[in-house]
Amino acid sequence: MRKLFSFLFLVSLILSACGASTSTPVAEEITPVATEDTSPILYTDSSQPIEVRVEDLLKRMTLEEKIGQMTQVEKGSIQPGDITTYAIGSILSGGGGSPAKNTPQEWYTMVEGYQEEALATRLGIPLIYGVDAVHGHGNMQNATIFPHNIALGATNNPELVKAIGRATAEEILASGIPWNFAPVIAVVQDVRWGRTYEGFGEETALVTSLGTAYLEGMQTIQDGDVTSPGQTIFTLATPKHFLGDGATLWDSSNTEDYKLDQGNMQVPEEALRELYLPPYESAVDAGALNIMASFSSWKGTKMHAQEYLLTDVLKNELGFNGFIVSDWQAMDQIYPDDYYASIVTSVNAGVDMNMVPYDYVTFIETMKTAVDNGDIPEERIDDAVRRILRVKFSLGLFERPMPDVSLQKTVRSQEHLDLARQAVRESLVLLKNENDALPLSKETPVIFVAGQGANDLGLQSGGWTLEWQGKVGNQNEGTTILSGIRAAVSETSRVEFNSDGDFTEFTDEAGIPLIADVTFVVLAEKPYAEGVGDAANISLSNSEVKLLNDARQQSKTVVVILLSGRPRVITDELPLAEAWVAAWLPGTEGNGVADVLFGNYPFTGKTSYSWPRTNEQLPININNAKDKTGCDAPLFPFGYGLEYGESMPDILECK
Repeated sequence: MRKLFSFLFLVSLILSACGASTSTPVAEEITPVATEDTSPILYTDSSQPIEVRVEDLLKRMTLEEKIGQMTQVEKGSIQPGDITTYAIGSILSGGGGSPAKNTPQEWYTMVEGYQEEALATRLGIPLIYGVDAVHGHGNMQNATIFPHNIALGATNNPELVKAIGRATAEEILASGIPWNFAPVIAVVQDVRWGRTYEGFGEETALVTSLGTAYLEGMQTIQDGDVTSPGQTIFTLATPKHFLGDGATLWDSSNTEDYKLDQGNMQVPEEALRELYLPPYESAVDAGALNIMASFSSWKGTKMHAQEYLLTDVLKNELGFNGFIVSDWQAMDQIYPDDYYASIVTSVNAGVDMNMVPYDYVTFIETMKTAVDNGDIPEERIDDAVRRILRVKFSLGLFERPMPDVSLQKTVRSQEHLDLARQAVRESLVLLKNENDALPLSKETPVIFVAGQGANDLGLQSGGWTLEWQGKVGNQNEGTTILSGIRAAVSETSRVEFNSDGDFTEFTDEAGIPLIADVTFVVLAEKPYAEGVGDAANISLSNSEVKLLNDARQQSKTVVVILLSGRPRVITDELPLAEAWVAAWLPGTEGNGVADVLFGNYPFTGKTSYSWPRTNEQLPININNAKDKTGCDAPLFPFGYGLEYGESMPDILECK
């Protein structure tokens, strides 16, 4: 295939240099270069400095070709041939945007087909394909699904997070994709937000440390500085969402029935810079070449229209020389009834590439009209395209339009599985451990396991897994918490599972109903993503409380394992179990939970969010709870986590 790419590209260049059109179909909208450029072609020469290649290519491009580079289309919307016709610069898969046969090979073939169309354009500019691989390549079936960022925040282990960034890069490259829309580096201040689990935590320093580590793992630089000749990045990361998307006010969103997501942030600039900007400063210093703008607003103005923040602060003050990509159809939200004004405002504010994602023809025509009218200066177009081309050259896409297929052996490799299992172990937080209920002996005679989440990889993995909102069930390979428990105990132990917590059918040899020595009750949130997960009430449901009470009646000891994308309100239920473990959203390697429950490894995780005592207390975080005590303080503070042998503080009888 590489030979085919090279052949098509060479033919295109020769014919272009001769002033002839290629045999590749080209849209009527694409206007040939008005004057012949007989200067040496430098952009195809990998020995040239990146900036020389960028400028050489830019001067050869028509306005239509430049606008094409600024256009990103969802793969289900692009029509056959239109990548070539409109010189489209980027394709993406949204949540669940997989090929019909969801395998690494089919992903690779799909992306390769789009790349062939891009290389058939007049100038042979490769496209860049993007995907939301926010905790491993979640769209791809049987990928290694790592714990979500809320769990990684509990590990506070930058080297581990860096390794996960690298492993995720390998698995998306295995599917032909060099661009990941991650990590989220929001400093989340309200756990009612449906994206809480995508954030590492509520503390600026923690988010900065782990976000930078993930980016460095994802963008492993080979042989030095990416701005030097011939240097490449392993893959492209996308710190997001610029800026302050974790700080929106409740009920400030105008999107559907969302409450926090895509809402309005009202903090003064001093707080904006102190709390929310540092993760981006660090990311830029670490080599970030793409940043995604936020759906949210600052003081009532959509972030996609914030020229001061996008251009003056991010590009000029911080020295960011990559490109800014919009969020999904987010440009349109600036003026909902005026598409033209929205596009003009957002591009002029500094957004370089529009995640359209559907009606790309309208976007392209609107952009052309805006330039013709003088509403978008051609200098702004050149700046945007220059930034996009800089990234494509830095990624080495002109030399290697598709990744090496040998990377497909990394998908669910033992190295990646071991890494995911380690992350699960280190992320577990021991909230309560009365009477030394944990660690549990592997010789425990009778163990009950209750709750659907104990045997469901979809509930373990949460949103952004196979589908945008996640998917209940065991469609992925992996180990459930139940299978991990069964593998951990001795042959003499009896382990029984009932998702509803009804163990009356299990009896001893005399026919007497069993009483478990210990019951593991797995309480699991249903998967959700983005504003769909915004929730005013984060208490346990009635069915979860019933499950816990039923288990209490059939067991000597109860241990709760909490699967959730945020802290839950559990104050009233804490006395119902001897031990409580926050397992977050651990992904496909549930055996990591059993590793710690049975004492093979210690509890080391610490909460990366303040744990609320009541719903009425929300939002509560380290910034607004510094002076709160007694019943006004969080149930568990930021950085809380017991070790074996430690007791929970006396927090229930607060005053």
